[in-house]
Amino acid sequence: MYQHGHAPLLLFPFLLSFLLLLLYRPFLTPPPPVTPHFPPLRPPLSLRTYMKTTGSVESASLYDHDTAVLEKLGYKQSLDRSLSAFSTFGITFSCLSILSGLTPLYGNALQSGGPVTVVWGWLVVSLFTLAIGLSLAEICSAYPTTGGLYFWTIKILEGRVINGVRVGSPDWVPLASWIVGYTNWLGLCVAIASTDLAMAQFLASMIAMTSGYNANTYVIFAIYVGIIILHGLVNSLAIRLNGFFNILSVWWHVLGTVLIVVVVVATTPEKQSAAFVFTEWQNNTGWSSGFYVFMLGLLQSQYTLSGYDSAAHMSEETKNAQQGGPWGIIRAIITASAVGWFFLVGITFCITNFEDQIVNPTVGVSLSQIFLDSAGQTWAIILILVILGAQFFCGSALTLASSRMVFAFARDGALPLSKHLHRLNKDKSPVAAVWFNIAFCFILGMPYIWSETAYSAIVSVNTIASSISYLIPILCRIVLARHTFEPGPFHLGKLSIPIGMVSSVWIVITSALFLCPTEAPVTVENMNFAAVPFVVVIGLCSLYFAIWGRHWFKPGGTRVLDIDMGTVMGMDTDTDMRMVDGGSLKKEGEDVAQRSITDSQTEKGHPEELGV
Repeated sequence: MYQHGHAPLLLFPFLLSFLLLLLYRPFLTPPPPVTPHFPPLRPPLSLRTYMKTTGSVESASLYDHDTAVLEKLGYKQSLDRSLSAFSTFGITFSCLSILSGLTPLYGNALQSGGPVTVVWGWLVVSLFTLAIGLSLAEICSAYPTTGGLYFWTIKILEGRVINGVRVGSPDWVPLASWIVGYTNWLGLCVAIASTDLAMAQFLASMIAMTSGYNANTYVIFAIYVGIIILHGLVNSLAIRLNGFFNILSVWWHVLGTVLIVVVVVATTPEKQSAAFVFTEWQNNTGWSSGFYVFMLGLLQSQYTLSGYDSAAHMSEETKNAQQGGPWGIIRAIITASAVGWFFLVGITFCITNFEDQIVNPTVGVSLSQIFLDSAGQTWAIILILVILGAQFFCGSALTLASSRMVFAFARDGALPLSKHLHRLNKDKSPVAAVWFNIAFCFILGMPYIWSETAYSAIVSVNTIASSISYLIPILCRIVLARHTFEPGPFHLGKLSIPIGMVSSVWIVITSALFLCPTEAPVTVENMNFAAVPFVVVIGLCSLYFAIWGRHWFKPGGTRVLDIDMGTVMGMDTDTDMRMVDGGSLKKEGEDVAQRSITDSQTEKGHPEELGV
């Protein structure tokens, strides 16, 4: 082992800071004016009726660009649009939290290929994740709505043309959109559960380090419940406060990572050689295939680099969303990739005993053991607190993004209790959606009480569900809407189809891997049961669609502007979401008002009067 010659490692923070400065420069200057992607809007009849009834001089020409784009997509601006591009980036970067994703699975990954898989595999996964992010960013720019992926699936195919004839969406698209919505929601909720369980485990390891008390699964679950409740409280605040909270999260992650690496490198007396860090192979899985073992080792990286669709779910609260959303996705992936590689290389140099620190750590978590052995108890506690803070920020950001997804899905009536889940409080925050997800996370965490391997299943379900929700809209874009998709200000040009194809293949491969057993021989104890909860959830949501959703969840027919018609027409109603029958609200057999924005009314070159 080398005892000297590692001074270059201390230059990493400066190189990292330079890279981040380049990435953040666009945030430091106001964005250039954006030419609206959509044609000028005519206000829907309900708004024009409102203008006549109340005498308001407000007109469509006074709408800002974001509101105009959102109404073109069929929604009223109801959330508080106060997030800057940097705030949206901060939320997305927090969801990608490398300190939350890499730390609990670091030891597992090292046993599935060793440093080779951890260091080089991270770069491989980062490149493919960037390809997926680029594909999603292009669609996000065209359709910046809080619903995100499930709405994209419907909207992408509305303008489909075959032999010069506009045919619209295939019959199966509503079901595909429905499944995308449920897998997207499931992926975000399971991400909260896995992050907060990892935080509970790290907290338990710190307790063991300081007191010698080894917490059992019941104690860890109790800690987990306390954490998810705190996340519910934080996300019941106004979105402006959440924006500041997630900007703080960015710097906590970046500076915290630098602190961890510098302290551990500086205090480790005998470091590993460069040959060990970049070429060492370890296989404790029981499988003989090197390629299979290497692919299993990538799962840690793929789990960490997920959740970047959060930028899309914040679109209706982001200023200049057609630019801020896409660039939030891309910059978050690039920044997380750079910070993550710096972290992995630095920590791997400091492994002094593979068996005692990685395979059988005394305190239960490999990284905690490395901190303790290298820096001593005091510094180990400080570094673990940094990771705990990062995990809390990550869980909070995921709770924020998932609540917006539930709000949007409920706004379209696709969830049980939709009437309640899409309501906003006085600060224009969907608090009911926040606590709905917290309650679901409580249920998700319960299996951990009886089996610690449940954590691995939760991690697998998170990545599989997220991947499926990414795959379907990308496939719709590159296969069925190859020539009819209308991009927004951010687009990939001729590279869109090749990048989309690469993204789709990678998603299929990694999704299959997360269903595979990770240890041999396969037993009941180490079997990967990730497919079971995933199939159950997909089966239930498909049954729900077959019984109920298929009767009304149609492309373009249920998305309405939720202006309070009680004010406009004197109707006795307090609901914000109304079912549309053929584009009109019915009351005692009469057409009250035309509400939906149909394609023929907004198709470029074919403006139609809305019939005042």
